[in-house]
Amino acid sequence: MLNIALPKGRLGEKVYDIFEKSGYECPAIHEKNRKLLFENPEKGICYFWVKPSDVAIYVERGAADIGVAGKDILLEYEPEVYELLDLGMGKCMMAEAAENGYRDQPDRTLKVATKFENIARNYYASIGRDIDIIHLNGSIELAPLLGLSDVIVDIVETGTTLKENNLSVNAKIVDISARLIANKASYEFKKERINAIRDDIGAYLEGQKA
Repeated sequence: MLNIALPKGRLGEKVYDIFEKSGYECPAIHEKNRKLLFENPEKGICYFWVKPSDVAIYVERGAADIGVAGKDILLEYEPEVYELLDLGMGKCMMAEAAENGYRDQPDRTLKVATKFENIARNYYASIGRDIDIIHLNGSIELAPLLGLSDVIVDIVETGTTLKENNLSVNAKIVDISARLIANKASYEFKKERINAIRDDIGAYLEGQKA
């Protein structure tokens, strides 16, 4: 069996749809029950749903051979996995945002509110900016409004939340999307099967663009 970790939620359902249409269907996944593992012995695959931020852990530790994780998770936690394919789904960006009209003062330490500490540190190190990171887990948009931080580093999809809170994007840090990843040991021992799945999914996605 090839174990495949899928992220729970709408994105995961779309991801499974891609696997299914690429020839890796598992009818049991559509049954209404409380099962956690869904197998298709004929195809030799087993799917399971996990929290999106946990997919990379399951893959890195070998509980899953392959999985689908957001590029934000891969950049933030830097798991020891192979990144095989950009699925072009769940597109958004990691960005720096601040109150409208904000002007940076390079001579003082920049206060940055974020839950993506690693991404923020790497970004500001790359531009030589001295920062003070304030780790927050939610409602990050509040931080600059209440004077807790100068800027925020967060995922931006439509930008609506920023706009409604009088914030705007100052700089795009990196584009984010869902990626197919593989456990390093699994890839060495099951390279042919994993590459076949990658290629079939890639061919399906290309066909969708045509």
